[in-house]
Amino acid sequence: MLRIAVVGSGPSGVYTAQALVQQPLVPGILVDVLDRLPAPYGLVRYGVAPDHEKIKSLQNTMRSVLEHDRVRFLGNVEIGAHGLTPERLLGLYHAVVYCVGAARDRRLGIPGEELAGSHSATDFVSWYSAHPDAAPAGFGLGTRSVVVIGVGNVAVDVARVLARGAEDFRPTDVPHPALGALAGSAVRDVHMVGRRGPSQAKFTTKELRELGALPSAEVRVEPADLALDPAYTPVPVTDTVRPGRDPAQSASPLAAVNRRNIEVVRGWAGMPDQGRARRIHLRFFLRPVELLGTEGRVTAVRFERTAPDGAGGVRGTGSYEEIEAGLVLRAVGYRGVPLAGLPFDETSGTVPHLAGRVLRDAVASPGEYVAGWIKRGPTGVIGTNRACAKETVVSLLADAPRLAGRRIAKDPVDALRAAGHRPVEWPGWLAIEDAEAALGASLGRRSVKIPDWEGLLAAARGVDGPSRT
Repeated sequence: MLRIAVVGSGPSGVYTAQALVQQPLVPGILVDVLDRLPAPYGLVRYGVAPDHEKIKSLQNTMRSVLEHDRVRFLGNVEIGAHGLTPERLLGLYHAVVYCVGAARDRRLGIPGEELAGSHSATDFVSWYSAHPDAAPAGFGLGTRSVVVIGVGNVAVDVARVLARGAEDFRPTDVPHPALGALAGSAVRDVHMVGRRGPSQAKFTTKELRELGALPSAEVRVEPADLALDPAYTPVPVTDTVRPGRDPAQSASPLAAVNRRNIEVVRGWAGMPDQGRARRIHLRFFLRPVELLGTEGRVTAVRFERTAPDGAGGVRGTGSYEEIEAGLVLRAVGYRGVPLAGLPFDETSGTVPHLAGRVLRDAVASPGEYVAGWIKRGPTGVIGTNRACAKETVVSLLADAPRLAGRRIAKDPVDALRAAGHRPVEWPGWLAIEDAEAALGASLGRRSVKIPDWEGLLAAARGVDGPSRT
C-alpha cells in the first residue's frame, strides 16, 4: 500500500489526489493533501473573484475529493525553509507530489515601481479574497483614477471589482472590511492598459463581456487604439456577432483565435458617454516606462505608445502619454517561487522535471514529483490542471513497484506533531466553515470569510488543538 503526500490543496493538488485514488492499477493508495494554509481549495478560494459564483462552485467538486475515505486534508503544515524540509517529508511518505503553484507576481522593472500606491494585482486579489497573508490595512481607494497594467483575466477581474457597486458584493463571501472599503471607494475611472492590441490580449471573451454587463459602469475604448490592431477591420459598429455566426470563420489566420475579442471591443469603440457612475477605459498599444509620484506616492503612469512590428510583437514609437493614477496595480503574470530543498529553474520559474518526475542534476529523483504551475509555468485555465496531474500520476504509478519498498513513518501525522506541527484536519476546516457562516449571519450576510491567521486557527483550534507554531 502506497502512502502519498500531495503538497498544495488547490486545483492541481486536488486533481492529483483524485487521479491517485481513482486509478485501478495500484489499489488502496492513501493520500495526504498538505497545505500551508488552514483552509483548502487554493486558487479557487483565494484567487477567484467573489462575484464568480460558478467558478467558485468548483469547491463542491474539490470537496468530494478531499472527503474521500482514502484522502486526508492536513492544513497549517508548511514545507520548505520555515517548515518541514522536502528531505524530511520524503522520509514520511513513499512519494511526494508538489503542487505549490506560482505565488510570486512579475515585476515591471521600471522607475517608480516602489512608490506608495503601486501594488501587484495579486496583493489586491488576496485582500478582497481574505487571504490570511494579505496586508490587514487593505488598499486606499480614496483616489479617483486607477491604472491596471495588463490585459489578462486577472486584470479584468481587478477592473471589474473596482468598477462594480459594493452592494453587488454584499451577497458574496468578500470579507467585511473589504466590503466597507469598496462601499466608500472614490474610484471613478479604471484604466486597463496593455502594450499590445486586443487580438493579442490574454483575457477570455467571456471575462471581457462581463465588463460591458456592469450596471454601474460603462466601457470606453479609443478607436485609434483599436485601428492599430492587425486583426481589426473597420466595419460599422452595428456589424456585431449575430446568432449562429462564428466570427473566427471569416477572420484571417492571424486573428482567428481572438476575433471574438475584437468584435466585443469594437462594439465599445467610440460609444457616447452613458452617464454611469464609473468608467472602465480599455487602452492598448501603451507600454509603461515610469511611475510618476509626489512626496513618495504615485500620481501617474508614463507610457510609451507602441505599434505592431509586423512579426507579432510591438516596437516603441518615441511618443509618450501620461495617465493620472493614485493607485497602480500590475497584472503582468505570475512566477514560481523556489521551495528550499527542491531544484529550481530560475529562467522558467519551475521545478525541472521529466513527465512530472523531479530532476536533480538531470536525473529523476525517486519519489519526488510535480504538477500544476510549478511544473509547467502559469499557463492554462483551472481545468488544464487535470491533464497535467494525470501525466504526473502516470509517471508515479510506473514507479510504484520501486517506491513501495521505501521505509516510511507508520503515521505521518504523528511524526508531524512530534516535529512541532499542528495540522488542521478536515473537522477543523469544517469548524472554520461554521465560524464563517456564523460571522456572516451576525453581519446580516451569507457566509463571510475570516481574513486572518488568528481568526482561522481560533475557529479550527477547538477541533484540532493548538494553533500554528
